Amino acid sequence: MLALIARVAPTDTSVLLLGETGTGKEMAARAVHEASPRARAPFVAVDCSGLAETLVESELFGHERGAFTGALARKTGLVEVATGGTLFLDEVGDIPLGLQVKLLRLLETGTFRRVGGIEPLHADFRLIAATHRDLGRLVREERFRSDLYFRIAAFPVTLPPLRERRTDIGLLTDSLLSRISEDRVRSLSPAALTRLEHHDFPGNVRELRNILERASLLADGDVIDCEHLPVDLSMTPDSIGSMLEHAERHALAAALAAHSGSRRDLAARLGISERTLYRKLRSL
Repeated sequence: MLALIARVAPTDTSVLLLGETGTGKEMAARAVHEASPRARAPFVAVDCSGLAETLVESELFGHERGAFTGALARKTGLVEVATGGTLFLDEVGDIPLGLQVKLLRLLETGTFRRVGGIEPLHADFRLIAATHRDLGRLVREERFRSDLYFRIAAFPVTLPPLRERRTDIGLLTDSLLSRISEDRVRSLSPAALTRLEHHDFPGNVRELRNILERASLLADGDVIDCEHLPVDLSMTPDSIGSMLEHAERHALAAALAAHSGSRRDLAARLGISERTLYRKLRSL
């Protein structure tokens, strides 16, 4: 994913970011912008979800005074604000069909009109769009224009969900904790990290951040442990077994480090047989 972003960023090609909610599509869009020749110009984000067609059109293209009830003054649209920079359309799959026609015209001609306006205005921006929806299915269901789809999907980039990149959780946690707790350095205990690595994260990175923010408030010290994590983190028999094995390894390593006598004495202290101790040392 990062290699694709690095390859497309220096160009002016339109990018379509695909992925579940919370995978960091806006962060990826900003990464494309900041690595592009347009980095010094504005990065303008538009959330297209849940807005009525007239509101989205007014947000994008602006409006003239008197264009509709409540339009008491001319408003500059975000397409104009993004001049020279990047326009990021988040949840582009939610744009109403009527507005899709005007967006296609904007992309094909490079011109637009404010709502209630007559004069065509020139647009100069790089488009990045994002959606968690299956645009191909929406096209087949005739809820998304095929010509607009092929126009914005010149360079699709899929952001994998967190459950498919569990080895990233440790690095993401370090980065997020440094932003959440700027006044102190916090870290996860090995057991807490193991528990997070076995959670499916339906909310992806956004959910991870929320969990860490809550845990930071609950932890008095600098280490976040399992007791500070939500009790409803999804756990499977395999993940519980992994956590128990990790805890046993950690406890046995601590006992070995603190013990200076024989293995027989250590086994007695731990309340297990010497044979069991040897077997655990071999397996762990």
